[in-house]
Amino acid sequence: MNLLNVFQKLRPFVRPYRILVIATLIMTLIGSFTAQVNALTLQYAVDSINRLVEQGLGLAEGWHILITISVILLGKEIINAFVQFGQKFYGEKLRILVSQDLAQGIIEKFLTYRLAFFNDDNNQAGKLQTRIDRGIGSLTRLVQIFFIDILPLFTSAIVALGLMYYANFYVGLVATCIVPIYFWLTFKQAQKLGGWRRNLRDGREKKSQGILGIINSITVIKSFNRESIESEKQLKLQKELTDNQMQTRQISFLFDGLKTFIEQIGIVLIIILTAYFVLDGQMSIGMIMFHVLLFNNVSAPIRSLHRIYDEVNDAMIYSESFFKILEADDEIEQSGTQKPNIRGQFDLSNVEFYYPNGHHALKNINMTIQPNKITALVGLSGAGKSTLISLLDKFFEPQSGTITIDGIDLKDIDTQYLRDHIGLVLQKNHIFQGSIFDNIRYGKTDASTEDVMQAARKASIHEQILQLPNGYDADALMLSGGQQQRIALARMFLKNPPIIFLDEPTASLDAIATEQIKQSLDEIKQGRTVIIISHSLSQIIDADYTYVMKEGEIAEHGEHDALYHQDGVYKEIFDAMAKSLNIEKIARTFEEDEDTHS
Repeated sequence: MNLLNVFQKLRPFVRPYRILVIATLIMTLIGSFTAQVNALTLQYAVDSINRLVEQGLGLAEGWHILITISVILLGKEIINAFVQFGQKFYGEKLRILVSQDLAQGIIEKFLTYRLAFFNDDNNQAGKLQTRIDRGIGSLTRLVQIFFIDILPLFTSAIVALGLMYYANFYVGLVATCIVPIYFWLTFKQAQKLGGWRRNLRDGREKKSQGILGIINSITVIKSFNRESIESEKQLKLQKELTDNQMQTRQISFLFDGLKTFIEQIGIVLIIILTAYFVLDGQMSIGMIMFHVLLFNNVSAPIRSLHRIYDEVNDAMIYSESFFKILEADDEIEQSGTQKPNIRGQFDLSNVEFYYPNGHHALKNINMTIQPNKITALVGLSGAGKSTLISLLDKFFEPQSGTITIDGIDLKDIDTQYLRDHIGLVLQKNHIFQGSIFDNIRYGKTDASTEDVMQAARKASIHEQILQLPNGYDADALMLSGGQQQRIALARMFLKNPPIIFLDEPTASLDAIATEQIKQSLDEIKQGRTVIIISHSLSQIIDADYTYVMKEGEIAEHGEHDALYHQDGVYKEIFDAMAKSLNIEKIARTFEEDEDTHS
């Protein structure tokens, strides 16, 4: 990606603020002319005073010169103050507004991406955050550089160079010859730094991801006393980052020294050449200062060029990553247009699915989920149960095979319409920053307070909420894991969908809460299509039909009794569940209790 590409991609974000751009350009044009006033005034002052001195005249005859240059310079500074304020204010306002639109634009865009995009190893949370934050910062800095740094400096340089050529062609030519040499050195510097800057970007992303990993895993780290190991990992990343930084600095300092030398050579040549023309009678003595100050205006952008070029290169690197996220159109979640009356019969035929990392999660899946029935998915961890639910909710699309709902291909169904009819409760549900009330109401944003409370009652959390100091206004993130799970269930109860997917909904709850939730789930299951993944014997037995999965395939399917007596995978899993609960001892306890009471 080159600079022209970046500006073309930025254009839609800058276009709404054309008035700000025009105002900045006007201020820049005025500023470029006022910047030459010092050189013109100094030439006039030197030549005028020199004539008076040659004529033997003094201060009495020279007052008008002092008054003139004072008025000109003071007036110029007043105008310049307003111009600089306008340039910086309009430029900064433009930067802030573009930053706002870039941030909102990328959020709105990646919210449309399919889940596979976020599951890609290259799109981990820390990496995405670094690319987005630095991308927005770099791009908006690029806008600011152009309107506050580059445009004023180079406009002023062009005007100054024009005045130098107007005054003397050869002096202007010397000034012009210095510029391309400086530009060439800056270009070579950028080439040398390009690879190191990309390494620096990757190192920053890894560092950011590593810090996020420590924060998310701090309990496990401390429980295993692995602080030193994690510290060493971060130290290794930091050393790689430091090496990259030192390499970039070393190259930058070398080229900066060369560019400073070239600039000083230019000043020396200007002084020598103008002094020659003065001695030869072709120029007045004031023209020496005139050309030196004008060359200073020409070389000002050159002096700033290395800093600007560094920032532009940073912007180029991070903008590349930013626009790669913003323009990942092939990642946009596909949606059909049909909105049929949904009953809830899913049919899967020869479904194959691979994760982005190549893992073959589902193999030749053929099944039918009956409407208004409870279907259980049973299998060991990694069998593909949760993946199957993700496909039914259109979080992923199969690589081959078809999935239909009520005879219509899932691809042809409007995705938002489908998800409006599905309630999803996971083993670990996300709780948003905010109040308990807002978290429950997320299931139905126009629900009344009574509706929210009724949903909380169904999830057996209402009484516990009332005991909190702030009740339903309490911070939901302060709740325990089990309480947060009930909030997620209340959210689903409030949504009240015709299709329900339950992925270990009571895994993090205690026995009493599990029984309470089971009763609520039993109530909401009636007359709905339910798919449940569970290691709870009672919930599996309650299912109307069960599919047993093993290593991504359907191993067995049927009703509970028939499956159990097949002496296959289902019986093996079911017996293991029973043994883990120590069913025999529990049964003896109940028998002893009955004998005692009898």
